[in-house]
Amino acid sequence: MVAERVVITGIGTVSSVGIGKDEFWRGIVQGRSGVKRVTRIPEDQQPASKIAAEITDFDASKWMEAKQIKRTDRFIQLAVAASYLASADAKLGSTTLDPQRVGVVVGSAAGGFQSIEEQFRVLMNKGPDRCSPMTVPMLIVNMAAGWISMLHNAQGPNLCTVTACATSANSVGDAYRLIQRGEADLMFAGGSEAPITSLVMAGFASARTLSTRNDEPEKASRPFDQDRDGFVIGEGGAVLILESLTHALKRGAPIYAEMVGYGSTADAFDIVQPRPDGAGAARAMELALKEKGFKPEAVNYINAHGTSTWLGDKAESRAIKSVFSHHAKKLMVSSSKSMTGHLLGAAGALEAAVCILAIRDSIVPPTINLDKPDPDCDLDYVPHKARKNVEVNLALSNSFGFGGHNCALLFAKYKK
Repeated sequence: MVAERVVITGIGTVSSVGIGKDEFWRGIVQGRSGVKRVTRIPEDQQPASKIAAEITDFDASKWMEAKQIKRTDRFIQLAVAASYLASADAKLGSTTLDPQRVGVVVGSAAGGFQSIEEQFRVLMNKGPDRCSPMTVPMLIVNMAAGWISMLHNAQGPNLCTVTACATSANSVGDAYRLIQRGEADLMFAGGSEAPITSLVMAGFASARTLSTRNDEPEKASRPFDQDRDGFVIGEGGAVLILESLTHALKRGAPIYAEMVGYGSTADAFDIVQPRPDGAGAARAMELALKEKGFKPEAVNYINAHGTSTWLGDKAESRAIKSVFSHHAKKLMVSSSKSMTGHLLGAAGALEAAVCILAIRDSIVPPTINLDKPDPDCDLDYVPHKARKNVEVNLALSNSFGFGGHNCALLFAKYKK
């Protein structure tokens, strides 16, 4: 059986840089930082890191009814918003779909930590009888996918991928495979995260992984920079609409790009540290390229995982050089986490959207705050300003997660 070609027809993004594809992309191209001082956590509960890429203008009531909002955690609300934005972008409202051929793969790394904290306080202060009966459905990670399936009447495959910070990248990859195999015509794919809570931030801060550049929040996320001191936690959601080419053409859908490769590997090395030589990440990239026989020289742009951590940025740079050899120095590589912060499980789908829009507009977004490059990170990271009118026919998106999960997604300019 010949695998179905898979295209991207809709993009829905919710982030501190902008809500909705157009505002988000405008901010990314402009190099706008979404990092600021945390407002959601009381000062006495904040760890040494007091900054985050927090969304301060999100209004769930634009997409959900009051009763639905009351029964859902913020991470679910962010995912639902992204799904509606993606649906509208793909013009699904004007199309009659077979609901049994529409599926969802949407994950989260952390799930409903806001609800966990709130309900634990209720338990401690008021007793077990006062806890919400919706506590478990609010916090478990599959409920973003569950709500999206209900609200969009998607009766096909319904899955929740959880691979830490590679979660939504694997979600996109898994949705791609389902369509390739003919198990669905259209998939909602992505992830969401609402980790700006006292417990999550305290845990990461105790592990000394968060930046403490509290006096200059917008300059704190600085991937590949010699003075980076950790990542900046972020929140948001991203959902892509993936379709078989046959289905997309039949309904006259807008086509942004074609997905042409997916690589998934494990480091099998350490729970939190990447392999220093980046071997696992390199294999994921190689697998994505190998799927349809692309040579490394064909790739124009890589959206790096680029978290602004000391070990991670070095390992990824080594992995890229391992895969691309002499072409590595000709590649444009940038980290949009310098602007969005690290959305954990939602990062991969958001960054896949960046790759897709880079292909559409022939623009490579910048890595901001790259003032003093780390000598061990010696590639072209597109510092400070976006590059416009550049060739982007093939773009690769990298995502790596705690537990040694590696994922690479490959997108190409659509050709008939």
